[in-house]
Amino acid sequence: MVDLIMNDILGTPAILVGLFALIGLLVQRKNSGDVVSGTLKTVLGFVILGAGAGVLVQSLDKFSNMFNEAFSVGGVIPNNEAIVALAQESFGTETAMIMLFGMIVNILLARFTPFKYIFLTGHHTMFMACMIAVILKTGGLSGVTMVIIGSIILGSLMVLFPAMLQPYTRKVTGSDDFAIGHFGSIGYFVSAAVGKAVGKGSKSTEEIKVPKSLGFLRDTSVSVSLTMVILFFIVAGFAGSSYIETELSGGQNFLVFGFMQGLTFAAGVYIILAGVRMLLGEIVPAFKGIADKVVPNAKPALDCPAVFPFASNAVIIGFLSSFVAGLVCMAFLPLLGLKVIVPGLVPHFFTGAAAGVFGNATGGRKGAIIGSMANGVMISFLPALLLPVLGSLGFEGTTFGDTDFGVVGIVLGNLIRVIESNILVVLVILGILALLFWIGWKSKANDNKNNTEAA
Repeated sequence: MVDLIMNDILGTPAILVGLFALIGLLVQRKNSGDVVSGTLKTVLGFVILGAGAGVLVQSLDKFSNMFNEAFSVGGVIPNNEAIVALAQESFGTETAMIMLFGMIVNILLARFTPFKYIFLTGHHTMFMACMIAVILKTGGLSGVTMVIIGSIILGSLMVLFPAMLQPYTRKVTGSDDFAIGHFGSIGYFVSAAVGKAVGKGSKSTEEIKVPKSLGFLRDTSVSVSLTMVILFFIVAGFAGSSYIETELSGGQNFLVFGFMQGLTFAAGVYIILAGVRMLLGEIVPAFKGIADKVVPNAKPALDCPAVFPFASNAVIIGFLSSFVAGLVCMAFLPLLGLKVIVPGLVPHFFTGAAAGVFGNATGGRKGAIIGSMANGVMISFLPALLLPVLGSLGFEGTTFGDTDFGVVGIVLGNLIRVIESNILVVLVILGILALLFWIGWKSKANDNKNNTEAA
């Protein structure tokens, strides 16, 4: 039953979000038609989003294979799903328990603290629960103590990261309807801060003036298609026709294959945007029920593609800038004695694109480019620094890809290594979380004061 609830129900993001929508609609006492429609559309929006992500991942996997063949790069490709799959064999129960109680801690903190965020990105909740479970268990914690401290860490992160990012999220969306619940938040925060520092006077990416003859590029689907087709053609040329036609395309001409994969990528982006629009159209009104009854003034913390529709040009600019930064970092990592981190197209697209949106919100085009490049540097160096911590646990060869996993894993892993006493570890962790809550509390008070003065 625990396995069914954790893996098949709560571990399925679409069902998790649908349950929250269902509860919200029932609490509002909507009629049966609205409840069924709102719940199904919420789930459907997430399914569409997931389908688009699947199309993207399939296309990007082929691009990664071509890239590795073209440039003979050997190294570690960060992949959240891969390392979690490895860890589940030995730490599945611990992961499930920390995930379940971490979600309860999230709801309690949202109810009784100023941080009114319900983290709805179920797969990222599972990934973080897994990493916390592995590090705590290997550090000597076990049983009830491990589950309690792991749940407190997870639940705290699920409200602190959305709260940290929310001032910039409001700037992106122009409202306070939802937050971002994705463990790449530190990268987005840094991108927004960098954009604010370097982008004074820079125009928005959405104001790029295009000659009439190139007016078709204003269509996001067309511009993304052309960009990716060009990238696929370049990499296909270096990889060689024989490799592509024998290993990847099943005999299809390598240029035709590259052309179709570029269009497939663009189709994935289009599907994601459609899913996000449907999801937001249903989850925000439905969430009002939870906000009013269970957690007053609560906000749903959604996956990072939720911000993509607000700056579609910044999405592709952010992805490309982050990826270029990842390529440059490959040359510097060995010089510092670190493992080479091969830029993974999936983390660079999703986190780079979101970083581009946040950088654009605070610093226009300069912010989108330089901010997302900062994100690319972070998701190159943090996985390399995290790898030794996970390598000692038997998972060397893959690592987590997003910034929050890197920061949390490095801090927690090294903290347990330095402090041998489990009691001291627990006390230090609780002290750090208390400090973070205090800082967040003060920041929120100042933010509310500034908003009041502005009004």
